[in-house]
Amino acid sequence: MLQKTPSRYLNRITPPHISTLILATGLSALAMNIFLPSLPKMTEHFQTDYRLMQLSVALYLGASGILQILIGPISDYLGRRPVILAGVGLFLLATIGCVLSPTIEVFLVFRMCQAVVVVTMVLSRAAIRDMYDQDRAASMIGYVTMGMAVAPMIGPALGGLLDEVFGWKSSFWLIFILGAVTLWLIWADFGETARVAGKSLRQQLRDYPALLRSPRFWGYSLALGFSSGAFFAYLGGAPYVGTEVYGMTPGELGVFFSVPAVGYFGGNFITARYATRFGINLMVVWGGLIVAFGLALPVLLMLAGYGSPYVFFGCMCFVGFGNGMTMPNATAGALSVRPHLAGSAAGLSGAIMLGGGAALSAFAGSLLTPENGALTLLTIMLATTLAGLVAICVVIWRERQLGL
Repeated sequence: MLQKTPSRYLNRITPPHISTLILATGLSALAMNIFLPSLPKMTEHFQTDYRLMQLSVALYLGASGILQILIGPISDYLGRRPVILAGVGLFLLATIGCVLSPTIEVFLVFRMCQAVVVVTMVLSRAAIRDMYDQDRAASMIGYVTMGMAVAPMIGPALGGLLDEVFGWKSSFWLIFILGAVTLWLIWADFGETARVAGKSLRQQLRDYPALLRSPRFWGYSLALGFSSGAFFAYLGGAPYVGTEVYGMTPGELGVFFSVPAVGYFGGNFITARYATRFGINLMVVWGGLIVAFGLALPVLLMLAGYGSPYVFFGCMCFVGFGNGMTMPNATAGALSVRPHLAGSAAGLSGAIMLGGGAALSAFAGSLLTPENGALTLLTIMLATTLAGLVAICVVIWRERQLGL
């Protein structure tokens, strides 16, 4: 264990308390999905096509991926604290822009700007890696993402309810208020954890090849990217499946949409309890197999004529559970390849994950129709999950070859 200075709550001189990291990361998760049940009404409001409105997911993920490439090195250079404070402040401004947008084009620009909140996810994980060794970091990341799972668990249901009572803008006002509270909490509690390298930003960016030349970094990052790709395809396609295929209201969709988060909470609990005992590689493999089972089952049931919203959304609990095991462990592996570049590794692996997620979200949204939407989406998700299993198996094979 690397941590030497104990955390003291609401003391900005000591490392951040775990609850602060949970709430900060939860803000990022909530901003990603709270408004998804409102997409059909937002399509009507802006008088546009659903596929254009759905770009609010894909563009957000794509911008998040690009930002992570910069966030990591900048935080290695300037420190975690000033970067995360600036990021949340800019997020608040972008959220106001979303609410006041007069057209879909302006909305999408501010929606991309909202992606700066990804700084909370990147730097919470980097701060944990600053403080703990590899397996302990996986466990602590599990606790953070377990707590963070509450946000996507209640976010869509809350967003759907707010939409029906107050309209779609109310979801954005809520995350603005929560963002302001989070900004204050980070200012009061998030002490610096990074050992600032003293290198210029250009020198920090030059460190990227050290990561890119590492097969283990690529293996963990691709395992993370492909495994989470199933979830991002779900983000892009499930609102369409719920409304156009199964005829759900925003409130109903919000409740059903939250099912994967219930499993994700459980998967992260398993990671937090057992990652140190079993090791990160085995946890990633088990998680991938659980996700594959959770996707193959509804495919078989639908082909047998038993398709329903309960089958489609119910089996997503397995997807969430498996990702709760896969994502924190693969993240800890990527951050541990070069521990002195934890911020850069967090940013680059996150960029790979979210960049792929943006592509899969847009791809899934472009292929769905009322006739084949559910089965097509499940097939895309299953294919990405199997690719993630191949990636982690290559990592395990290489480590055995090197005697690690």
